[in-house]
Amino acid sequence: MPTSPSTIRCKRGAGLGSVVVPGRGETELFTLSQSLRDEGTGTRLPSEHWLERYHQVRNQTMDLVATLTPEDQMVQSMPDASPTKWHLAHTTWFFETFVLAPHVTGYLPYDERYGFLFNSYYKRLGPHPSRTTRGTFSRPTLDEVWSYRTHVDNIIRDLLDQGASPEVFRLLELGLNHEQQHQELIITDIKHAFWVNPVRPSYQPGQSGTPVDVEPASMPLLAWFCFDGGLHHIGHDGSGFAFDNELPRHTVFIEPFCIASRLVTNQEYLAFIADGGYRRPELWLSDAWDHVCRNGWAAPLYWEQAGYGWTQFTCQGTVPLRPAEPVCHISFYEADAFARWAGMRLPTEFEWEIAASSLKNTGAAGLNLLESRTYHPRAGSRQTGLQQVFGDAWEWTSSPYTAYPGYRPPAGAEGEYNGKFMCNQMVLRGGSCATPRSHIRKSYRNFFPPHARWQFSGVRLAHDGTVE
Repeated sequence: MPTSPSTIRCKRGAGLGSVVVPGRGETELFTLSQSLRDEGTGTRLPSEHWLERYHQVRNQTMDLVATLTPEDQMVQSMPDASPTKWHLAHTTWFFETFVLAPHVTGYLPYDERYGFLFNSYYKRLGPHPSRTTRGTFSRPTLDEVWSYRTHVDNIIRDLLDQGASPEVFRLLELGLNHEQQHQELIITDIKHAFWVNPVRPSYQPGQSGTPVDVEPASMPLLAWFCFDGGLHHIGHDGSGFAFDNELPRHTVFIEPFCIASRLVTNQEYLAFIADGGYRRPELWLSDAWDHVCRNGWAAPLYWEQAGYGWTQFTCQGTVPLRPAEPVCHISFYEADAFARWAGMRLPTEFEWEIAASSLKNTGAAGLNLLESRTYHPRAGSRQTGLQQVFGDAWEWTSSPYTAYPGYRPPAGAEGEYNGKFMCNQMVLRGGSCATPRSHIRKSYRNFFPPHARWQFSGVRLAHDGTVE
């Protein structure tokens, strides 16, 4: 690979430009993945590897929208969600803005209007539309958004074919992880849109219910795993890509604690409902009770009572509620109330990471993640080990989303990626059935407002001390 600035030709709709890749140093916060370095020498792998990775992620996004019509991809069912078409354009805007524009001499934007339309919240890059109006963008058309993606993909390919600096690779990997986050949002947003639709269409037409029903007699066992108190290292260990909010790695003191071997099941949550859980203010935080009363909450999102039983809406349509599956689509408020009802509590994010670090095999093989294509949590097994740590459902913790000691946001617009949201959010850990396999890790910190329910979010219990 060339070590000096290289020049390549790139095509745009009108005119040609030259790409010059300047040498820029890496920052300390968004770390360059070790997986994209040669394990033997530590040197950068050939650009073919980066290109393969880029196309894998971008093609996976297009696979996720293959069953959706242009009309489907226009829908915005609530302010927190975004249309599929917007996700496709915004992730492309990210590569154009953060990778191509700073590193392509004379680069001309594909369409200057897109810099406004598809900027999500980066104030330093200029104004942007209100999030609530994204569903009104009938133009550009879906075909035009696809052309935009193709244009950016082609220039990224040319850039990598000629070799690029570590800074370009770093930004490219940031963009790929950003797109993977939006892959999960594509699924959760279209699921909500289809649920709001009275026709209740299926995101996965032609597929019947996901896992086989598990009778209550075969419910996964519940055990407790206890950990000694003391000092523990928390945060990303430097072995791969990390977002800035996973850094810096630091030491925390933890009291002895125990954590459940699996996620809370639908059957266990039904017992909470039957015991008047949604009618007992003593179980709820003050703001949580206000949400219950204001919104009429009486069950998790997508649950509906049908006669003497319950159904739930899934990506494969409406199916009977399966007792052994993890309860899903609950808010932090509901998870906290359930834990209080059960005489337990939610784990802190530090306790969760300590427990996850105890697993001997943290590989993604066999886990229920995006590549499983079920897009629905699976029931746990009857094994006695710690399970469902990665995949199935994001796990609410009791930890507010705040900065780690010594955290400093990256300079420039990158600093707006995570840091400015460190207020009024709660941390979730572990990934879900819609999280890409190569995206999740034990230090990953997801975050949402405590009332959010449309993500694949569940609960794992914890308690103080040790088992007597």
